[in-house]
Amino acid sequence: MVQTAITQTIKTLNDVHNKFNLRRTEDEQFFTEWFENLPELTQQEQATLDQIRDRYRYHRADGVLAEGAVNLIVVSRLLELAGFYDFPFKLRSEVSVEITTVVDDQILRGRIDFLVVLEQFWVVVLEAKHSDLNIELAIPQALAYMMANRHPDQPVYGMVTNGGMFAFLKLSQQAFPEYDISDVFSLLPRRNQLYDVLQIFKRVAAVLQD
Repeated sequence: MVQTAITQTIKTLNDVHNKFNLRRTEDEQFFTEWFENLPELTQQEQATLDQIRDRYRYHRADGVLAEGAVNLIVVSRLLELAGFYDFPFKLRSEVSVEITTVVDDQILRGRIDFLVVLEQFWVVVLEAKHSDLNIELAIPQALAYMMANRHPDQPVYGMVTNGGMFAFLKLSQQAFPEYDISDVFSLLPRRNQLYDVLQIFKRVAAVLQD
């Protein structure tokens, strides 16, 4: 059986659609976690998010931020605020992934930047990208990683970011593989949209613990 790196095989949405018979749902109720029943943030959380935004803008003003800097300045702080470093969650990073495609029985291999695990369930995949790349480039690979969920009867959530833009994903394989994508949140507007990002993180964390 042919073995190929995910990054070499999955480059577009059509690639991931065709390899896994995956489709984007048209059901508006499929992924309501990113906009319904979002928790309120405390003033301290908002102040911390303002600091993260300002720090990102400060360093980004000098040019492109490498992936490691994006993880350090933005992603790791968000994970901490969302509670993903604490019980019952376990954090794994640089995790190897292997998945067999549906269509041509091909083994794809890759490494996830961050993998948050709840009682051995894969629950959040973070594909942090170099800050000069459009996050659309990360979505196909993130979906491929999410298809490797060891418990396909459970939905899996993801987020893609380049540090300045964020989008959330939800994928389900219960009836057939399907997914949807949230709105894109950016650090460009005057209003700090990291508030929305953290609220969604907290909402997803609550859903996963129900």
